[in-house]
Amino acid sequence: MQIGPYKIANQVIAAPMAGVTDKPYRKLCRKYGAAMTVSEMVTSQLDLIKTTKSKYRMDLTGEPEPVNVQIVGTDPAQLAAAAQHNVANGAQIIDINMGCPAKKVCKKAAGSALLQDEPLVQKILETVVSAVNVPVTVKIRTGTTPEERNAATVAQIAEDAGIAALTIHGRTRQCKFVGEVEYDTIAKVKSIVKIPVIANGDIDTPHKAEQVLAATGADAVMIGRAAQGQPWLFQQVANYLQDSSTQLYVPSIEERAHSIKIHIGDIHDFYGERLGVKLARKHIKWYLQHWDFPIDAECRRLITATEETNQQMDLLEAFIETSIKQLAA
Repeated sequence: MQIGPYKIANQVIAAPMAGVTDKPYRKLCRKYGAAMTVSEMVTSQLDLIKTTKSKYRMDLTGEPEPVNVQIVGTDPAQLAAAAQHNVANGAQIIDINMGCPAKKVCKKAAGSALLQDEPLVQKILETVVSAVNVPVTVKIRTGTTPEERNAATVAQIAEDAGIAALTIHGRTRQCKFVGEVEYDTIAKVKSIVKIPVIANGDIDTPHKAEQVLAATGADAVMIGRAAQGQPWLFQQVANYLQDSSTQLYVPSIEERAHSIKIHIGDIHDFYGERLGVKLARKHIKWYLQHWDFPIDAECRRLITATEETNQQMDLLEAFIETSIKQLAA
């Protein structure tokens, strides 16, 4: 798949997720085979970019190509200025968020709420595309409600506006993450546009990824929640899509343990003591959900309740070492 001048190495992309796809997590996704990652959504309000949250989200130092930054907002000129600012900061692809169903985003008429205003969608896309000299992509949903599906119309607007690629989460804004994914809608979109289409929604195994690509004709898949706690899923899917006859890549418990410790350490280093220990908790929780051994409730509580990075890491390492010893016994 080609996005502007960038050849995407395989058909597996890590989805942008607010509060998840920060710099340490993107590094991990790329290590485990994601051909491209997309940043957490960055505000288009330039007067807010100096906040602590935006400072971390806009740290692109050392990012592998292509560096893809997602922006969110409702004002075309504001989004164009934000795109220019992020390109100056190192972004090589700008992605526009028209897919987030979160209440705090939609109540500002941003994210997937934009889909109900097709003229505004057109104005935003045309304005941002003309403002920067890098590829611009967009992520959408199938519509605002099951009764108001307009993904095909929006996709045609996007292609006509010069959008380089389109990602579709196969549910409406109203459906959020519940119910069947509309792979048929994604297939319809793919049939009417020439730009690359990326399918998103409930892709949680290599076989499911293969089925979705076959059903939709999409050029790639985007994986989000399914990789939380098991980032090696990207590699499993990429390998399977390349050759389904190859043995499924399953990292050893020692490899998983090493990656977990590196990831949590990167979070601590990136955010520092106060934020690092808090932001690591959800990742530890996800890792433990995919662990192969029973987890003592008190051990889980201690790991996620501590306020000190060193103690959090010590407790996590002790638990992992005990699990490995149990396996060897």
